[in-house]
Amino acid sequence: MAVTGFRLVAFSSAANAFFRPNSMIESKGYHHQQQKQLQSSLLGFKTYRRDVALLSFLALMPGLYRPSPATALTIGISGPKEWLKEQKRKASKFLLAPVDASRESLRAAYLLLTASGSKEPNKDLEEVQRLLKSAARDCVPRERNSFVAFQATTGVEVCTFRLVLKNAASLLDNKDTVKLEAEAMLNDLITSFTSLYDVTNEADMESASKRQKVADALMDTISSLKKFEQGIKDCLEV
Repeated sequence: MAVTGFRLVAFSSAANAFFRPNSMIESKGYHHQQQKQLQSSLLGFKTYRRDVALLSFLALMPGLYRPSPATALTIGISGPKEWLKEQKRKASKFLLAPVDASRESLRAAYLLLTASGSKEPNKDLEEVQRLLKSAARDCVPRERNSFVAFQATTGVEVCTFRLVLKNAASLLDNKDTVKLEAEAMLNDLITSFTSLYDVTNEADMESASKRQKVADALMDTISSLKKFEQGIKDCLEV
């Protein structure tokens, strides 16, 4: 029994001796793999920490470059406001296009009235009234057509000149003297158009004196239109 036991022990020792190299190899391979994984994890963690540090630094950048309150006020308000003013100045030609078109209509009416030897005074009157209606740009309430009048009752601004002024003076305070003066010029222009309508509707185109009266009223309206145009330019600073 002792020999058997010895043999078993010896066999066990031999077995252990036989299998130990593979186990050690597997163990070394396993530990090597674990070590690589650990290194990879550490590298990933370091990369993560580096990315977090970089993002944190970038997040702090606005704070590092934070301007003084006065500078912030300039950047936050004056900057965009000046940029908008510049855009309006660049678009002034298009903004003033209705004014130019109205002036051309009034001049055409004036030339028609002052032309000598007209053989169809009634037709001349109709053409003058058409040109006048076009030049007024729906700014004389009683001369608006039914559709435009309906729009006005719903709160829609239909007077083109008033829309032009609102656009040009949108960056100015309500109490700004330049804006107030332009509004006064607009009121004078609308009054001038209203008077021109009255004179034209009462005129007898066969009478030279009546035609001259209308022509004088046209020149007054052209003058008011020019003043209004200057008011718009003052709002735009052009």
